[in-house]
Amino acid sequence: MKKAERFEDLEVWKKAHSLVLETYRITKDFPGEEKFGLISQMRRSAISIAANIAEGFKKRTLRDKSNFYNISQGSLEELRYCFILSVDLGYLKDNKELIYLIEEVGRMLHGLIKSIQ
Repeated sequence: MKKAERFEDLEVWKKAHSLVLETYRITKDFPGEEKFGLISQMRRSAISIAANIAEGFKKRTLRDKSNFYNISQGSLEELRYCFILSVDLGYLKDNKELIYLIEEVGRMLHGLIKSIQ
């Protein structure tokens, strides 16, 4: 396997980026009253996942890398909760595919962290 030279080469970043795009896609249909509430929170947490993977990639020490990847894991769980809440509030009919995508990114992040330890 070829060593990643840029964060864009990481499969986990690609999957996290697709989660960001999906989050933007679904939240555009949320009620306008959520613009500065749930929509903003979901988008920021989704972006944080991919952004912290990107930032961690360039860190020099394994401790720094792990820290940024761990922040991504926290943002991933935050987004998971927001998807659950969105169903409970009636903004989404089903979140199974979104939760599956979150779990996939979570497994990949866990693997990335294990690979650098």
